[in-house]
Amino acid sequence: MDRSPLVTHATRGVREVQRDDREPSLTRKPVLPLPENHSPRAMKDDPIGSIRLAALFAGALIVGTALAQSPGYPARPIRLVAGTAPGGITDYLARMSAEGLAIQLGAQVVVENKAGATGNLAIEHVAKSAPDGYTLLLVAGGNVVITPFLYGSLPFDPLRDIVPVFNVAGAPQLLVVPGALPVNDLREFIALVKAHPGKMNYASAGPGSTTHLAADHFARLAGVQMVHVPYKGTGPALTDLVAGRVQMLSVGLSPVQAHLKSGALKALAAASKSRLAALPQVPTSAEAGLPGYEMTTWFGIFAPKGTSPEIVHLLNARMQAVIDEPKTKKRLLDSGIEPIGGSVQAFAELVRSDTRAWERVVRASGVKLD
Repeated sequence: MDRSPLVTHATRGVREVQRDDREPSLTRKPVLPLPENHSPRAMKDDPIGSIRLAALFAGALIVGTALAQSPGYPARPIRLVAGTAPGGITDYLARMSAEGLAIQLGAQVVVENKAGATGNLAIEHVAKSAPDGYTLLLVAGGNVVITPFLYGSLPFDPLRDIVPVFNVAGAPQLLVVPGALPVNDLREFIALVKAHPGKMNYASAGPGSTTHLAADHFARLAGVQMVHVPYKGTGPALTDLVAGRVQMLSVGLSPVQAHLKSGALKALAAASKSRLAALPQVPTSAEAGLPGYEMTTWFGIFAPKGTSPEIVHLLNARMQAVIDEPKTKKRLLDSGIEPIGGSVQAFAELVRSDTRAWERVVRASGVKLD
């Protein structure tokens, strides 16, 4: 399970319900903020700044209509289902979103962690829920755009049974290696792997995970042979990476931030178009000598198919206000998480385009999880 350097604090109007098939009891946990130690990135560096501005303008018009056509919403607590166990980026973003929506809507928002089957249980649960705006889903993009190509059959279609609401944030992948590995940059690492074909390995959070497919894609682009070592979550993979038992991991910044600061790990490249605000010294993959290797995991909010457009647009506009709050934006950027936002239409198009792109990656990898 991913663990971020998060600090606990209490919040008002937000609850978390952790569902465990073995324990039907409900538990409460506070929202977990990320540390603050860096200034936000300038708007000109935001790759979707124009979309965000357009969404804010359009959202202001849509919200009035939505409220008029959806009187009384919300009239009871909203459930935001997170597709992972507590801890890690998905869980944090669910709590952050719930806290912000609670303030924006003046209603209680419950975070329900529903882990299992790489996020499939959460998607199925929300897909089969009433489309009334009271059950929402927050998952990593891979659960939506990769899952259909990993499994031969699913009890739901993530591209048809849930609808995009809001693109919360993105976390570019980092290529991370043990601090003791005798390489100083990505070119040296690729040369080292080529000198030992099939003898060096990379870790992942499990077969078919984004960490697996991103590393596999790296190996094919770089023309190197590496052995895949799957783990049950990012935590165990990090333990062995720090110990030097595996040689590489493709992962977001938050789980490895403390290890990078201590020198136990080093980041060779960021798989993004521009350098991370929290790691300005780390080059992009293109700068490091591997153009075309861009792997950013986005995290979005979805609703059951059939949810009224008025409610969807209302939630979109209110979530835009949440991530545009300066302190929230700063916390995200400081942990290598890029606030995204934008319109419902822009998010829907991203889902469609990413589905096409990841289909090629998954089919090239040959990974199946039947």
